[in-house]
Amino acid sequence: MSASTADGEGRARRSTAPGYPPRIGLTGSVGAGKSSVARRLAERGALVIDADALARRATEDPEVLARIAAEVGPDLVVDGRLDRAATARRVFDDPAARSRLEAIVHPWVRRAAAAIEAAAMAAATPPPLVVHDVPLLFENGLEAGMDATVVVAAPFAQRAARLAARSGMDEAAVRARDAAQLDPVEKARRATFVIDNGGDEEDLDAAVAELWPRLLGMAGERP
Repeated sequence: MSASTADGEGRARRSTAPGYPPRIGLTGSVGAGKSSVARRLAERGALVIDADALARRATEDPEVLARIAAEVGPDLVVDGRLDRAATARRVFDDPAARSRLEAIVHPWVRRAAAAIEAAAMAAATPPPLVVHDVPLLFENGLEAGMDATVVVAAPFAQRAARLAARSGMDEAAVRARDAAQLDPVEKARRATFVIDNGGDEEDLDAAVAELWPRLLGMAGERP
């Protein structure tokens, strides 16, 4: 396993002032191991901003919940809390409902992510990297705000086995999740770097160790 340089479109998208940490977009198909890579980057000192975690926080905001009830479905908010299972079923089957939900949640997430990053940059010792962990990085056009993008990839059979062990998801559900996102091959094509997570934990450790200095060096590659 290694961190390879892809023929991607995500390199040097953003002009960054000298000394400003590179901003890295991290993504990957379901079950590929994106969170494992994010954790390893955080252990090396990167600030990791998890879009999924922020989305969960967004749906605890009473104003967000009120909009979801009004614009997506009142049955999705029960006793002041979002019914996540019912919401997932609703938006998976109804693209229009998914678009309405994203229009409510995504701006909240972007504002929260920007606030977290700004606070880190104002600290006495800013992080060496800012990693935005975003499942739908390319689908939502967010790669344009990054200095580089990293895609974590793994064979479908391996991803399906991981998800079955972790959450009981069957193969059909994994295929449905894949179909709702950008094709894994296209993700890899667009990436600046691709981590092949088809091996074991030691392989992944080595791949992240190889990737780390290359990400730190992205600041020097901008025009």
